[in-house]
Amino acid sequence: MKELTKAEQQIMEYLWQIGEGFVNDILAQFPEPKPAYNTVSTIVRILEKKKVVGHKTLGKSHQYYPLVTPEEYRKLRLRDVLSKHFNNSYKRFVSFFAKEEDLSVTELEEIQRIIEEEIHQRKKL
Repeated sequence: MKELTKAEQQIMEYLWQIGEGFVNDILAQFPEPKPAYNTVSTIVRILEKKKVVGHKTLGKSHQYYPLVTPEEYRKLRLRDVLSKHFNNSYKRFVSFFAKEEDLSVTELEEIQRIIEEEIHQRKKL
């Protein structure tokens, strides 16, 4: 999946919230000042080309819906970041954030607890 621009991500967030809708429904989600109808319509068509949005034809209108869930998108983006910046190493990724993001002891302990729970669950299998 190609990386989405900030504007494309924003429209995807709105589509995920509403589930499906017409361009006017997506436009209604924007705060003031709202972008132009044609701008939103163009971005939605770009999202279709990127295969993250589909549509149903209803008369002369198109009702749009997401083809990927937010979780699927996050997973794909994370894999891309891992590949591009951490040589596909989760260990390097976690180490980077633990050191560079100045995580608190509480946050590190919570991450450790989550990892230990996952280890426990996998050992049961």
